[in-house]
Amino acid sequence: MFKILLVEDHKLVRNGLRLILDSHDEITVIGESDNGVQALEFLTNCELPDLIVTDINMPEMDGISLISKVKFQFPEVRIAVLSMIDENTTVLEAFRAGAAGYLSKNADYNELLGGVLQVAGGGRYLSNSIGLGLLDNFHVIEPAHIEKEMICQRYDISERELSVLELIAHGFTNAEIADKIFLSKRTIEGHRQQLIDKTKTKNTADLVRFAFQNRLLV
Repeated sequence: MFKILLVEDHKLVRNGLRLILDSHDEITVIGESDNGVQALEFLTNCELPDLIVTDINMPEMDGISLISKVKFQFPEVRIAVLSMIDENTTVLEAFRAGAAGYLSKNADYNELLGGVLQVAGGGRYLSNSIGLGLLDNFHVIEPAHIEKEMICQRYDISERELSVLELIAHGFTNAEIADKIFLSKRTIEGHRQQLIDKTKTKNTADLVRFAFQNRLLV
């Protein structure tokens, strides 16, 4: 059963989307938010969903900002965009921020459910109506993204460990990192040591150097 958080500022759209998603046996909607600020509050105080389905244009905090913050603080949570916006720049920006799927609000019932299930299950999805327009720009996101994924797979680096690595590279202490991503200091110490062990580096400075050399932090 996939747990989903809906982030959409139009209540009518949100209600309709919930009805569609809750109609599927493998999906349960565990929460709703009007905007990115409310969504982050939900993630901090409630059960984490497997997937967030979010709009782009919302008050207080837009979808792109929400995606970036969620992937920084809760990297295990997957995100799919559901929006009327289909401009290439916006779609690319969403994927760069960390979205794993982008669905058009013009998608029919079957495409909506199929796309949501695919992203929730660990895959990626791009609506057919949007995909054709992105072909000319696909090279913008693919090479660096694929290279990064390949390095993570090769060294068995998880999304959480990658987030910790980014904070380490910014000079944060274990205690500061623990506070930022809501884990214990001991857990962060464990992640740091695992990263050093997995990459066969000697110390933190060597680890950060490895990360930059292998384009994990670009």
